[in-house]
Amino acid sequence: MKNFTMYIAMAFSLVATQLVAQEKPFKVEKIQPSFESQAKAIADKIESITKEEKAALKLEIEAINKELEAGTITKEQADAKKLVFADTRSKNIETRVAVEQSKLEDLVQQKVDGKIDETTFTITDSIYIDLKGMKKSFAKKKTGGERRTTSQFVFAAGLNNLVTNESVANSDYRYWGSHFYEWGFTSNTRVFKNDNLLHFKYGFSVMYNNLRPTDNRLFVTNGNQTILETSAINLEESRLRNVFITAPVHLEFDFTKKKIDDTGKNIFKTHRSFRLGIGGYAGLRVKSKQKLRYEIDGNDISTKEKGDFNVNDFIYGVSTYIGYKETSLYIKYDLNPMFQDNAVKQNNISLGVRFDFN
Repeated sequence: MKNFTMYIAMAFSLVATQLVAQEKPFKVEKIQPSFESQAKAIADKIESITKEEKAALKLEIEAINKELEAGTITKEQADAKKLVFADTRSKNIETRVAVEQSKLEDLVQQKVDGKIDETTFTITDSIYIDLKGMKKSFAKKKTGGERRTTSQFVFAAGLNNLVTNESVANSDYRYWGSHFYEWGFTSNTRVFKNDNLLHFKYGFSVMYNNLRPTDNRLFVTNGNQTILETSAINLEESRLRNVFITAPVHLEFDFTKKKIDDTGKNIFKTHRSFRLGIGGYAGLRVKSKQKLRYEIDGNDISTKEKGDFNVNDFIYGVSTYIGYKETSLYIKYDLNPMFQDNAVKQNNISLGVRFDFN
């Protein structure tokens, strides 16, 4: 190892000497991290935030239990304090995760715009290192296959709307303005030991379904009915967001071909070819919130109204995706109506792009 380090140092010394002799600047450009590594870093941060807040809540509840055992507070007071702490930690998670979600959305947009390029970097004007070629060379030497069960970070985004009378035509909600986001973690298990086609995919996801009404309207709760009413003032923004925690389950067909190494051993990889997933999901509503923004006397005003808006607390639906490698076209449809008791049944439907990062 010492000799190897010495040779590397000598090589760079020789290059530097030549550059100085040629009066050329010694320049090292920053290597941009890959899209996958940046996305994984954000996913790790989200997971870390959740663990930190849950650990803090656990300590706070333990402290309350000690007060209760000591008799310094009553059970009612203890329960009330626990609810306050739980609500605070929940809001902390929401606020901190929203920051990371924004970073992830920006990263996806950069990927779509072609602004992320990790193939090469330049040391000098005359020395060129092809990272892409090195990556391919390394891949040829690497012969090990994946484990039978792998894990992925999943992110999806796209359009969101409601199906009314089995149609989304003439919708009360803006087609391009209404959207959804989803992020989560999945495990992917190869069903058969010596066949790579069939996989069982399962995990958890957080879904954000947004609806923006047309014609300057907003959501109004009238008893057990939730209706759209025209606003008396001009609304710059009118949006209802429903957040759900769900457990998605899919049967995935992965058409990545197996390879055989020099010893005759089967090598299995995933997410290297076309994939098709068919399945569904079930989950619970975490919260619903309506956001309004408008202007009065030159002042910008923004309001947020939290409540249940008669939205179903439990959702279940079907979903499917088809794509190549980590990118897929994704569609999901709620089988139960969005509002519990509305006279007209409306079911949420989402269409977008999904990324599964190994």
